[in-house]
Amino acid sequence: MSLGAILKRLGTAAVTLFGVAVVVFVLLRAAPGDPIAMMIGPGASEADIAALRARYGLDLGLLAQFWIWLQGLVVGDFGTSISLRSDVLGLVAQRLPATLELAGAALVVALVVGGAIAILGTLARRSAGEAAVDGANGLLLAVPDFIWALAFVLIFAVFIPVFPLTGRMDPTIDAGFVTRFFLLESLLRGQFAVFGNIVSHMTMPVLALALPLAAIVARVLKGALIEAMEQDYVLLARLKGKSELRLVLQESLRNALPATLALTGVQFTFLIGGTVIIERIFAYPGIGNMAIDAVINRDLPLIQGIVLAFGALFILVNLAVDLAVVALNPRLRHG
Repeated sequence: MSLGAILKRLGTAAVTLFGVAVVVFVLLRAAPGDPIAMMIGPGASEADIAALRARYGLDLGLLAQFWIWLQGLVVGDFGTSISLRSDVLGLVAQRLPATLELAGAALVVALVVGGAIAILGTLARRSAGEAAVDGANGLLLAVPDFIWALAFVLIFAVFIPVFPLTGRMDPTIDAGFVTRFFLLESLLRGQFAVFGNIVSHMTMPVLALALPLAAIVARVLKGALIEAMEQDYVLLARLKGKSELRLVLQESLRNALPATLALTGVQFTFLIGGTVIIERIFAYPGIGNMAIDAVINRDLPLIQGIVLAFGALFILVNLAVDLAVVALNPRLRHG
């Protein structure tokens, strides 16, 4: 993908984000409920209510509110959270790394599990083993992530309590982190005890997010592998005496990856959206959990900031996937 194409995509992304900003602003103002009434005490006077509305700009017209918000966005001012009384951009920056680590870990697990299932299914094609692999994959695909989460809570936190139920890490640990990427930083700094504690807290939510995605990866990759196995270059490699496993890993896999990667990138955006309910179930301190609190409290500036953050993240993920697909496909790279 050329620099011009990338710049064009970024321009389209900016227009898309502007459209997201307009839609979320209008929908939030059209929804019933008054955020000031939810945050102020029942004995507050009309003057107190009016003062708070003026403080957050809610006494202005819709166009004036949107213009002020848009001007703030240009300079990095996303407004002030009504419920938390703090800078929205700071709140999003504080919680987003936790969600990114959760989603990233789930993606890695999904690719490993899904890839293994696809390879097993390809090796077992036209046999009874293929039906067993497809059946197991169908089970992973049929059960949604929140059902997996509830099942893991029941099994691994109640009946066999081997994993922590809530949080991101043990609150008694003082690791002196510099960034909010606790998992990555603890690994890079060689704090393996802290890293293990974080992994134990993330295991159940990561598996709950990863298993449905793994089933999708397995289904797409298996289809691409079987199609590649019928190509002439694979048949020629088979005549040279290569084993089926080597044919799959060395000959077919590289040609099956681009299509799988493209779909995985699209599904990864849904996985990030799925973190909202998973973070709530496990009380995981990510942006998804904060989004639910913002909706409950009708915190308009915080909801707007979170939605824009999700929108920007989706666009960046799709752009990264497109670049990766082009890098893996010489025909697209030189076309």
